[in-house]
Amino acid sequence: MTDAQELAARVREGELRLHELEQHADHDTAAAARRLLLEAETDADLSTVGSYTFDAEVADSAIENMVGAAQIPMGVVGPIPIDGGATDGEYQLPLATTEGALVASVNRGCSAIRAAGGATARVLKNGMTRAPVFRVADVGEASEVVAWVRENEATLRDAAESTTNHGELTDVTPYVVGDSVFLRFRYDTKDAMGMNMATIATQAASEVVEAETPAELVALSGNLCSDKKPAAINSVEGRGRTVAADVVLSREQVEDRFKTTPEAIAEANTRKNLVGSAKAGALGFNAHAANTIAAAFLATGQDAAQVVEGSNAITTVDVRGDELYASLTIASLEVGTVGGGTKLPTQSEALDVLGLRGGGDPAGANADALAEVICTAALAGELSLLGALASSHLASAHEELGR
Repeated sequence: MTDAQELAARVREGELRLHELEQHADHDTAAAARRLLLEAETDADLSTVGSYTFDAEVADSAIENMVGAAQIPMGVVGPIPIDGGATDGEYQLPLATTEGALVASVNRGCSAIRAAGGATARVLKNGMTRAPVFRVADVGEASEVVAWVRENEATLRDAAESTTNHGELTDVTPYVVGDSVFLRFRYDTKDAMGMNMATIATQAASEVVEAETPAELVALSGNLCSDKKPAAINSVEGRGRTVAADVVLSREQVEDRFKTTPEAIAEANTRKNLVGSAKAGALGFNAHAANTIAAAFLATGQDAAQVVEGSNAITTVDVRGDELYASLTIASLEVGTVGGGTKLPTQSEALDVLGLRGGGDPAGANADALAEVICTAALAGELSLLGALASSHLASAHEELGR
């Protein structure tokens, strides 16, 4: 009997629970034992799930009750020439996706950007947020709490920053709703996406608020942050990185790459991305930016659920004489190059392709660069889809690629 079989038998006998297996064996053996149990209970064959190549212990901080790994096909787009605040040169971006034609579409847009001599990109704002909600007796007490917070932001900064060697509290914005006070803390988390950092720091600051004011903490997250949910505050104020990219294409480049005209692409963008999105009450005014963002997140180890905020993006297109101007502005792109899923071997390799693994110099430069590359690739995807729609090639392109 193998070690994995012995562990599985001890679980069946009630001696061990699933989450305790790593305390009695190495991580790979624990995962194998769980697969044995799951296969016996479901008649599923988990041999492919178990065919991962990394040491399971590496994933310890990323998953509980590990049974194996989900393998998603990965492609690459580029090279993409970018003149950015943190980028300078050509980048190839790995994308992990199960959506056929996506990589081909983004690559077509990258080809157009290369023909134009490259795109310009900038991170416009940076700040990870956490917004606890406090209980007060009435609006009078709420006003008292708000006044104290505004006068003592330095005290809150000291408390928050005592929990981290890297994060910096940049501002605290109060919001009052009756007897609820929300404090939206914003942090510069450097090269980390920073959600855990912001949460721990905000806990320390909230304890000071409770000690010095009548406010009582109800929840460390009061949803005004707002994490992993569609929210107008993220569209307006941003969360993580607010990043923009743009490019100018000649008429000849548009006709050569997209088989249509600048005027047709501009009209498709106005009627689809702007008017259509407005009529739908959308927060994102774009064609499919989340497609590229999600694929980049999976490839580079970002928190995939934060694609929700990443879809807060606006695509603009204008005809300037004989040229086409196109831009994409993403209000809340939450990315990092250290911590979380970026430590996993596959995702680390993807970041190595970009030359952006680990901390940057200065701190935050690598995460800024990753945001600029993802935004530029998403712009390429926007151009390609708009071109396909304007030329009526969308369905035929999917049919040609067998999707």
